[in-house]
Amino acid sequence: PPSADDLAEEMEDVDFEDEGTEEPDAEAWESEDDEGVEDGMEAQDDSEVTFSLHSDSVFCVSLDPKTNTLAVTGGEDDKAFVWRVSDGELLFECSGHKDSVTCAGFSHDSVFVATGDMSGLIKVWRVDAKEEVWSFEVGDLEWMEWHPQAHVLLAGTADGNTWMWKIPSGDCKTFQGPACPATCGRILPDGKRAVVGYEDGTMRIWDLKQGTSLHVLKGQDGHQDPLTCVASNKDGSLIMTGSVDCHAKLINSATGKVVCVFKMESVTPKVPISEGEEAESNSVESLGFCNVMPLAAVGYLDGTLAIYDLSTQSLRHKCQHESGIVQLLWEESSAVVYTCSLDGAVRLWDARSGKMISEYRGHSAEILDFAVNKDASIVVTTSGDHQAKVFCVQRPDR
Repeated sequence: PPSADDLAEEMEDVDFEDEGTEEPDAEAWESEDDEGVEDGMEAQDDSEVTFSLHSDSVFCVSLDPKTNTLAVTGGEDDKAFVWRVSDGELLFECSGHKDSVTCAGFSHDSVFVATGDMSGLIKVWRVDAKEEVWSFEVGDLEWMEWHPQAHVLLAGTADGNTWMWKIPSGDCKTFQGPACPATCGRILPDGKRAVVGYEDGTMRIWDLKQGTSLHVLKGQDGHQDPLTCVASNKDGSLIMTGSVDCHAKLINSATGKVVCVFKMESVTPKVPISEGEEAESNSVESLGFCNVMPLAAVGYLDGTLAIYDLSTQSLRHKCQHESGIVQLLWEESSAVVYTCSLDGAVRLWDARSGKMISEYRGHSAEILDFAVNKDASIVVTTSGDHQAKVFCVQRPDR
């Protein structure tokens, strides 16, 4: 196989084509029409770059892990694009999808990019050659993730299966779950196990090599409602699962035992509910572990960002958003949490104090996904306004 240096050189060829030193023409990337701007989403735009080639909502984004210079986005227009973060320049289109592209990501070394649509068509492209090298059809796609150390792709489907392929050979293994959708999944950092959550509230830890389930959490140990998200800490010793039941469970990955349960009210009446009105339902939408302190963050549909202290297993801070949280991410090497929400803003929070550090706006609709680069200098967002945007993170505290 090519050495890391060769790969690095290949990537450099891709990324740093000499474009001259002109400032990219930001205006050319702005979309002309302001249709669909929701009331209250004013025209403030803090972004540096806007990518406007999608013609419908943009559902997903990933950055290439090796250089953080490329983004892949997928959308409701059945399209996925690989483009340069610095100026929004299109590298290539991942064509041929038949349904909304809801999953997209680069392999650990940025050699391949995978795109998956809702109908279950998954395609893999070689980034430097800009060409498709593999494609496969499964049942309706729920999630997709690359292996952290190998050219291996995992995906979960609505029939309860989790698939694993070697890329580009296509050698394949399946892990059969219960007869309900495999709603979320994550490969653990050791690369040997994966944790998968299901619509029936159960969770399994799979041995990827043997194809066997090491632990099954169900009943009291599982959730009462479908799982929505799962995460692990840096060494993979702890797993956290989130569900529509508003509980976040902390699990020891070696024993499969529940360490503790963080509970939030599943119904949050903001105002007294008059008769015949439904209370707004709540659920866990996203969660993650801090790499540098024993903290975890959980984001809820009612707009609550909860910071939990893992050493005392207690709630440390509640950071309130005006509208629902879609996703959260921790900075790689600090106690800063990023959130994106249905009001179209990205916010940075100091998890130690619970205070907001900064806020970035520019979308005229909800943010549906976002990614942060390794040194936490840029955030790339995707939105229901048909655009992806790149924000430069200004951090006076660094």
